[in-house]
This record gives sequence, C-alpha cells and structure tokens, in this order.
Amino acid sequence: MVSPILELTNINKSFGHVHANKNINLTINKGTIHGIIGENGAGKSTLMSIVFGLYQANSGTIKVNGKEINLRSPKDSIINGIGMVHQHFMLVENFTVLENIILGFEGELVFGKNLEKAKKDLKDLCDTYKLNIDLNSTISDLSVGFRQRVEILKSLYRGAEILILDEPTGVLTPQEVDELFKILRSLKEEGKTIVLITHKLIEIMDLTSEVSVMRQGEMVGHTKTENTNKEQLAEMMVGRSVLLRLDKSEVKAGEVLFKVKNLTVKDDLDVTRVKNVDLEIRSGEILGLAGVTGNGQTELLEALSGIRKVESGEIYLEGKKVSDRQNFLDPRKLKDKGLAHVPEDRQRMGLVTDFKAYENLIFGYHDQQPFSKSSVLNHRDIISHSKKIMEEYDVRPQSPNLITSNFSGGNQQKIILSRELNENPKVLLVGQPTRGVDIGAIEFIHQRLIDMRDRGAAILLVSVELDEVLSLSDRIVVMFDGKIVGEKDNKNVTDRELGLLMAGVV
Repeated sequence: MVSPILELTNINKSFGHVHANKNINLTINKGTIHGIIGENGAGKSTLMSIVFGLYQANSGTIKVNGKEINLRSPKDSIINGIGMVHQHFMLVENFTVLENIILGFEGELVFGKNLEKAKKDLKDLCDTYKLNIDLNSTISDLSVGFRQRVEILKSLYRGAEILILDEPTGVLTPQEVDELFKILRSLKEEGKTIVLITHKLIEIMDLTSEVSVMRQGEMVGHTKTENTNKEQLAEMMVGRSVLLRLDKSEVKAGEVLFKVKNLTVKDDLDVTRVKNVDLEIRSGEILGLAGVTGNGQTELLEALSGIRKVESGEIYLEGKKVSDRQNFLDPRKLKDKGLAHVPEDRQRMGLVTDFKAYENLIFGYHDQQPFSKSSVLNHRDIISHSKKIMEEYDVRPQSPNLITSNFSGGNQQKIILSRELNENPKVLLVGQPTRGVDIGAIEFIHQRLIDMRDRGAAILLVSVELDEVLSLSDRIVVMFDGKIVGEKDNKNVTDRELGLLMAGVV
C-alpha cells in the first residue's frame, strides 16, 4: 500500500490583496516523484515555500507522515525531514563543498571525531546516490550540474526524506539533465520522495509518477502521469488548448544584416569572456546561440547592444561598422539604426521597476511620436498605447499605472518584449525571451519571433532552453568558454550533439 508522506489541507496564503494560494489540497505519496506544474504566477513556488517554512500559511494544515506540524522556519522543515533545492543555488562560492554543507552546524562538527564522522557520512551518501562529489572542491570551480548535486547532498545530509526541487534543469546541459534524472530515480528507489516544480512538460512525462496542476492560485487537477499527456496538461494549466508544436515556414534568408568579426570582450573584473567571436545573421533568419550559462553569452549580448565596451573586433549593421574600440556607439544610437535588444536580466537592465508600467513600455522610444512632441510627453497617447499593447501581449493585470515591481516576473518579461517587438526592428538581439513566462505566453512570444523573421528581421536568440533554441532557430552556434565551438544547421542536429558541444566536447 502506498502511504501519504505529505498532506496539505485548505492551505491559504495572501500577500496583501493577492491571494497566491486558495484552499489548496494536496497529497503526496511516499517514495514517488510528484510533479507540480502551472503557469507563471500560479502559486507553485509559494506553496512549496510554505512547505519548506520560508512562508507561513494564513490558514490550513500540513501533515508529515500523518502528524500535523507547524512550520515556522526552514529549520522546522529540516527537522521534519523536508529539504529544498532552490532555482538559484544557496551556496557560498569561495567555500569548499564540505564547508557549504556543514555551514550552520559547524559549532558541532569542526573539532575532533565529529568532523571525521561527517566526512564519512557524506562520502557514504555520495557513493549510495552516485553523486561523485569531491568534498574538498571549491564551489566556484564546479559546473552548474555539480553545484546542484551539492545542494542535493546538503539536503540528504540534513536528513531529508522529502526533497523539493524548483525548476532544477533550467541551466543544465542535456547530459547533466540525464545525470540529474538518474540521481532522482536512485533517490526514489531508496524510498525518498521527490517533489518536482517545473514548466517543462516533457520532464513531467519522463520522470514523474503523479502530477498536480495549479492555475491562478488554485489546484485544478491531479492525475497519474501515465493517464495523461502533454496536451492535456497544457490545457489544464492555461484553461484553453495550447499549440505545443511551432508552425514555422522554410527559412528564406536574405543579405547579411548583422556581422561580428574577431570580437573580444572583458567582464567587470577585467576577465576575457568573449574570445575572437565571428557571427553573421541574415535578414529573415533566426540564429540560435546555445550554451550553458556563464560561457560568455551575457557579455556578448551586452557588447552587441552597445552596453559593454568592445576590447577588440568589429560590429557591422547593414554593412556599416557601428562599433569597435575607437568608434563606440551607445545603445540609443544603435536603436535609432534599427537594432532592438531584449536583455537577459529583465530587472537589472530591461526595466526600472520603481517606475509605472506605461513608462517602461516606452523607454528608448519616449522621444518619438506619438509619445512626445517638442520634448513634452503626450500622456494621453502613452496611456492609450500602453493599454493596447498590454492587451495584445496579455500583460496581467492590464493596468498601465501600476508600479512595475508589482507585476510577476513573467509579466515584467512581457512588458519588455512588447516594447521592443512592437517597433519592428531590423535586428533583434533577444536573451532568454521566455524566462519565467507561462506556457500560453510562450506560444504567443514564439509566434511573434517567427512573424518578425518572416518579415525580414535578423534575430539572434540566446537561450538556456535548448528546446527553445531547437524549435525557433534556423542555424545554431554553440558557445563554450567564450568561443564559438560549433555551428549546426537546424534540420538534422540533435540535442545530444549540441549538448556535447555545450560541454566543450568538440
């Protein structure tokens, strides 16, 4: 008989006027991998943050192994056998693996036999679950995949019987995803319970035994995974049918609109991050740039958009040199020449979150008609434009006067995308276009990018979502350690081939 290990009954959580979780009921059985899916802002992470003690529910009960518990902090959750691996890892980069794991418990462990016992216990855990981690390695020297393993090891060492993972595959190569799934299946076989929060339906179908669906703060469905499919789950998430396969015509690439020659770029610490990169993008094509986060993609995008200084090399727009070390143009001048940029970090570079939505919807174009005349902003036309574009892109809520920080991350992303795509640029540099965006909006955004490509735009797409790169791109280049290590036509390439290149296997 399968017995429940975690039971949530009538869980409610509000943040001001926002009712994030509404009478949530959820039962998770022991020794299973249970998926939780839903649109951006559906309340998934809030619910699991309550289970991990980061938030406290306004009402409702939580039971672990049939016993009602009161979770006032993560410490209470850890004591009750609940661990959580967050989307953004909670590790100290200049500490070793061992130091990160015992952090918070070092007073008990630093001296004598206790520390030796801790090392032995950790080695046993690594062997049991095939984690293959060197306890003496410094976190900064580890790949993203191994850092994730450290987080899992940390939870296991602290006695986790229930392990919650929030979007665990977002920054992993396909090979690292395979290794993670092996570890999770091994944990399941040993009787551990896994709760997987993800927006990737293929992972739900491959890995989980049961799945729960949330929509607008409510639990709208539970099912055994074997009894459903991706289309049904997508429809439950969004409340309507969703086209999961992109309808894309054959590419009709024209002349080269954007060209990069021997580009070298340094980061803020004077470390070379982009090393002699060459790129060409033609009108009417999407060039996908694949790579694990941290291999120079961010610095490349910033340099191409005029935000970061070019150390050496040249950038050409419509055959004219627009940027080198001596002749450096700022983002505004590049924008005037028909180049638009959707930055990877929406809050740091794409928005002023303390400003209102209508202000963010016109930034970069605020000095153009109909938004201004003789340097005076036309408030009525700006509000009218903002309402129209928010409706077209389904920005929720459709309130131009709302402070931008009050929108969810996915809706903040829609504000940036709508601002840049609405201007029909000749060249579009887009970083992580659907990061934090729900499945219904992904469908819309992808179709808009294809529409732009079909109208003759040259698009550089940078994404950690390999499925997104494969779905949208006409050609794909792979970046590793600041260099372009391979180029593939999208007709015949597989995710495995790209994954090897992303890992530096040339």
